[in-house]
Amino acid sequence: MGSSERVRPIRLGVAGLGRIGQMHAANASGRTGAVELVGVADAVEDVARSTGERLDVAWTTSFDELLAMDVEGVLIATPTGAHAGMIECAAAAGKHVLCEKPIALDLDASVRAIERARSAGVKLQVGFHRRFDPDWAAVAAKIAAGELGDVYLFRTSLRDKRSPGAGYLEGSGGFFVDVSIHDLDTARWMVGEIDEVTAIGGALSDPAFAEAGDLDNAVVTLRFTSGALGVIDNSRAAGYGYECSTEVMGSLATARIGYHRRVNVEWLTPGSQSVDWVNDFTERYPDAYLLELEGFAAAIRDDYEPAVGADDALAAFVLADACGRSFREGRPIRLEHENRGREYEIATAR
Repeated sequence: MGSSERVRPIRLGVAGLGRIGQMHAANASGRTGAVELVGVADAVEDVARSTGERLDVAWTTSFDELLAMDVEGVLIATPTGAHAGMIECAAAAGKHVLCEKPIALDLDASVRAIERARSAGVKLQVGFHRRFDPDWAAVAAKIAAGELGDVYLFRTSLRDKRSPGAGYLEGSGGFFVDVSIHDLDTARWMVGEIDEVTAIGGALSDPAFAEAGDLDNAVVTLRFTSGALGVIDNSRAAGYGYECSTEVMGSLATARIGYHRRVNVEWLTPGSQSVDWVNDFTERYPDAYLLELEGFAAAIRDDYEPAVGADDALAAFVLADACGRSFREGRPIRLEHENRGREYEIATAR
């Protein structure tokens, strides 16, 4: 649960009421005093109406109407292809934005949306929820304080129990932009900038992935600017459940993160042991998503830059795109950290 007490709630609207949008709306409507849910929007009228009525807030099928409500910010959880345009509309209306990753499906649209938000002076936070999870945040703080010493190796796994379906794949941006991007952001956050990526993958569990020109399993290796090495393994079809685990090995210590149980019960029978396992990210990260929302509200209320902002979103997108290029071309992709005349730095692959 969140820790906000006696603060002015930030008035928010939620756009996009699929699985993650429903979770955000529920968090905003009652799990924290940091925000007040004013309204919800979804292109499907029945979904918008039923959600609004259930949460006792205004509802609409129009994003413009949501922006016209008495909101200070909006949370965008629509399909990825709509993100950039909605960020630009929100910026024009002077509304702060918390947007699910990625900002867009191409670099130019991402840069344009970021620049519109900055020009309008609105906050833009991106939904890399792992940064708000207490376990990952604690380890990241220890690494930053030097308690692991020199980092030698970073390893992380992100595995879904089952595929989201062919309809979702069409607009997802591809495996690396949709899945690996979380791990690439975590790698940058915990260890530092990345100079090289190499990706291999396959469509192994269902021919629908190959038919869509996509993957369901992949492995990415990383070489950090510091010289440290990294390994990412991802799957859309792990079968046994949802898993997100990370290990960082240093010269002084090693940290491992990976708690995936609902309850602290072990079932012991002769010759075996069993424990339960979470089904998806909503079960694994309820506190992280709530803290993410509270962090966004605090950035608006106290007027500071969000902890996970446009620079992070852009860097993670470029790295994910480089992974896709590595897979297609069958070679490592080097990244150069260049200043393109803007306030932020962009890594470009070669």
